[in-house]
Amino acid sequence: MRRRDTRAALLFISPWIIGFLIFTLWPVLYSGYLSLTDYDVINDPNFVGFDNYAALFEDPKIGLAFRNTLIFAAMSVPAQLVVALALALLLNAAARATGFFRTAFFLPKMTPPVAVGILLLMLFNGQSGLINSVLGVFGIDGPSWTTDPGWVKPGLVLMSLWTVGATVIILLAALRAVPQELYDAALVDGAGWWRRTLRVTVPMISPTIFFVVVVDTIGALQSFTEAYTAFFGSGNTTYSNDAALFYVIYLFQQAFEFLHMGYASAMAWVLFIVIMAITVVQVLVSRRYVHYEGRP
Repeated sequence: MRRRDTRAALLFISPWIIGFLIFTLWPVLYSGYLSLTDYDVINDPNFVGFDNYAALFEDPKIGLAFRNTLIFAAMSVPAQLVVALALALLLNAAARATGFFRTAFFLPKMTPPVAVGILLLMLFNGQSGLINSVLGVFGIDGPSWTTDPGWVKPGLVLMSLWTVGATVIILLAALRAVPQELYDAALVDGAGWWRRTLRVTVPMISPTIFFVVVVDTIGALQSFTEAYTAFFGSGNTTYSNDAALFYVIYLFQQAFEFLHMGYASAMAWVLFIVIMAITVVQVLVSRRYVHYEGRP
């Protein structure tokens, strides 16, 4: 009976297994082979060993792209977590219309990333953008978000908060699972709202916070669409492209603009290794700060 159940289970999940093998595993393995070749799509791959990887250390734009990506990730991940947690706490405390606000917060996540990139140019335009117009009402001279290299990444981070709704829903689900008895006990001990949040809420939802941080970090390190649409896909050369040159954007340029598929594949594998290394560090750090029920 166990073997029959196993065969039935494999039969049901076989479409996913086939799709994974064809559309995920095979491209990943093939890209590993291409990273060892000189391939321009038109001609057959020419094996060059680790020359592509050696060339990465000599390309000055690789360092620029990595630095831009890491700075963006270091800014966007904490910002998204803080905003999402604040909104989730407000929703958790709301007595009415919670369902409406859950939907309202999540809807921007459905916005196509290309539209978000175009919206960034409209909202953060230094001369006529809505953000600077609102700041001007309060007597604040807004910066040149899209032309000043120092403000390009902060503008992208602020724009990334537009799609924070999915994280809000995840954190809200975790908040709803915190036992009420813990809050009651803390209240009896005289703990205020802030202390209850720090000593009860955050430790109890720390596994969810850890999951969000890992997922958002991986997403930030692979940022592409919004920045590419705003600063590279518009055809406008007045914008500061170097400040928005993320690693995946440079990878895309090498692959599909310059047809350096072998070099781009090497870049992809280096990014994979970097993401794996960062994730391992996060997992190791989480053992000290993440609390799981039933574990000491």
